[in-house]
Amino acid sequence: MATLHIEHPISDLQTWLTAFGRFAEARQQGGVRAHRIYQPVGDDKYILIDLDFDTVDEAERFKRFLELNVWSSREASPGLAGTPQARVLERVAPET
Repeated sequence: MATLHIEHPISDLQTWLTAFGRFAEARQQGGVRAHRIYQPVGDDKYILIDLDFDTVDEAERFKRFLELNVWSSREASPGLAGTPQARVLERVAPET
């Protein structure tokens, strides 16, 4: 399993959530198995997202899709208020 971890500033949560929802089919087709969305306590202008994939290759491909088709377009990413930071992560120890 691999996780694409993304974080970035947002303009407001509802606008961002609406845009995120529009890409549900793309996430499914891209191999996303589960997702989690977080905000830091006390910072409603920042968002963190974890997207889980079966393989690192799927996660890397989806990261590239986001870079080329979503984050590069103001229309595709309303609510985005800064440059996303994204990394593909692999678990190195089991959950306890």
